[in-house]
Amino acid sequence: MIYKVYYQEHPERNPKRETTVSLYLTAESLPQAREIIEENTTYNVEAIEELSDKALTYEKANPSFAITTF
Repeated sequence: MIYKVYYQEHPERNPKRETTVSLYLTAESLPQAREIIEENTTYNVEAIEELSDKALTYEKANPSFAITTF
């Protein structure tokens, strides 16, 4: 499955919607996606969502779409 992870790059700062960034990753489950992020980054994760087929098609239309690998 493909997951979209919303996060703040600086965990020491208060989260602000304007500074929320996202990345996409492949994982078998939501807990595994969270584990991958926690093991490989220091990001302050706000939310992780599994993308449906329609949502994935929509996201792929964005020119900056790329699946992150660690």
